[in-house]
Amino acid sequence: MKYIAIDLGLKRIGLAYSAHKDIVTPLPAIIRKNRNQAANELKNVLQEWEAEALVVGIPLGGSSEDEMRRRIEHFLNLVEFEGEVFFQDEANSSLEAEDLMKGDMRYIRDGRVDSISAMIILQRYLSSN
Repeated sequence: MKYIAIDLGLKRIGLAYSAHKDIVTPLPAIIRKNRNQAANELKNVLQEWEAEALVVGIPLGGSSEDEMRRRIEHFLNLVEFEGEVFFQDEANSSLEAEDLMKGDMRYIRDGRVDSISAMIILQRYLSSN
């Protein structure tokens, strides 16, 4: 199965791809200008990579889980994705992503950290299923 994972943020959407359980690749992040632009760009990525499933990072178990799930579902309605959608706990994925990056790279806000975070979310999902 071909998966795309997203780390959904207000400024950037981190992306990662996997077509094989052992290999997950970060993709260039989407820089959000507005909801519709971000949804269209995500729709294009899902089509380009022929994604069959979407794995979405979400803070599970916290007080904000219901609100985040509602916001994510609203955003995904704009994307009009026909495949399966799975939720994966994203706890500490951004911190792990920053730890993986070396030197000053971790402080550059161009979406690389967000996409590595999406890669970690997808690795967690694939290893638990």
